Amino acid sequence: MDIKRRGCTVKGRIVFWTLVLSLVSSSAFAQPVAGAVNKADTVWVLLCAALVLLMTPGLALFYGGMVREKNVLNTLMMNIVCMGIITLQWVVIGYSLSFGKGFGGVVGSLEHAFFNHVGLNPSPSYASTVPILAFALFQMMFAIITPALISGAVVERMKFSAYLAFILLWATLVYDPICYWVWNQNGWLYKLGALDFAGGTVVHINAGISALVAAFILGKRKGFMKESILPHNITLTVIGTGLLWFGWFGFNAGSALAAGKLSTLAFATTHIASATAAFVWILLEYMKYKTPSTIGFCSGAVAGLVAITPAAGFVGIKGAMAIGAGAGAICFYTVTLKHKFGYDDALDVFGVHGIGGLWGAVATGIFASVGAKGLLLGDFAQFGKQILACAITLIYAGLLTFAILKAIDAVIGLRVSEEAEISGLDLELHGEKGYRIW
Repeated sequence: MDIKRRGCTVKGRIVFWTLVLSLVSSSAFAQPVAGAVNKADTVWVLLCAALVLLMTPGLALFYGGMVREKNVLNTLMMNIVCMGIITLQWVVIGYSLSFGKGFGGVVGSLEHAFFNHVGLNPSPSYASTVPILAFALFQMMFAIITPALISGAVVERMKFSAYLAFILLWATLVYDPICYWVWNQNGWLYKLGALDFAGGTVVHINAGISALVAAFILGKRKGFMKESILPHNITLTVIGTGLLWFGWFGFNAGSALAAGKLSTLAFATTHIASATAAFVWILLEYMKYKTPSTIGFCSGAVAGLVAITPAAGFVGIKGAMAIGAGAGAICFYTVTLKHKFGYDDALDVFGVHGIGGLWGAVATGIFASVGAKGLLLGDFAQFGKQILACAITLIYAGLLTFAILKAIDAVIGLRVSEEAEISGLDLELHGEKGYRIW
């Protein structure tokens, strides 16, 4: 009996370990299932979506610190309200207009209205390893912050009701079509081969030129270039800069849509370009004014983040440093233009985002060396494509923004009364004060 039992035990052990080894080997050498959700990539995309959303309150603080005390809440509100309105617009129609199949490479269809067919399975076209819903949410955060950027040009004088109408119409008629052209695989600029890794044209040039148009249409703030209009709380701006810099890793590295080599490269180029631009900006300030300022460092950092956005996954470290240095210098000198030409882009949206985005998109066509070739590697055609994408974005966004603002002005008016502007928009439009002394 003992021999038989021992034999059975030995046979059982052999069978058991054979099964274990077969399971281990099948797991180790199995190929990933096509269309399967990758958990690491999904976590990465969702985390990056949260980082990009954090940029909107970061932008609110960045802008809020640079306005006068009597307008701080209105400025904060113009940013964070986008988190509500544009979220609904994106779910109802925005995502479908941007990433639906579309018509003739111009704009998406309504097949995904109300997030129809935007489920938990991957999409081979846009998100092959994460649920398409995760991709849609990630893109939603870009749609939220882009119109919020424009608010910096119109603070302290625009009706809140007019602003709400503007961002809703602008998101639908300007942002969504340009997003479709550049990032939808059926879009005509995408098919042409224009490069925009994370939003140089779609976000920054788009918002920058729209901000310039809005500044011209609304006119100057009362007292602009006649009296001192100073930031009321630079501390808020510094905190906002930190949040923007932090969130920008999600903005750029998250656009790889997977955790891996490409996201690592985008993360590195993002940080290095921003640091370079900030250093160049305060160096130029010191050379010109002998006083490198906190606002200057913050502005330079954001300019570098803007400029590297379209190039983040297409350039190496040296390219990132060159783009950052160019952004710091070009944007530093551009922000002085409003005083020479007399337009009141209150918080330098065009000077930083518009010009920074233009430089970044063009520089992508110069320094691209990863997954694409730029001018330095002999690809003159790519450089031309970048110029064309910039020009088309400037023309379309500029004209449509002009038309939208003129229509709103005709219906409800754009600008607050002179009395409201003098007393402050916080009390006049929201019935609140940003600060209360007890």
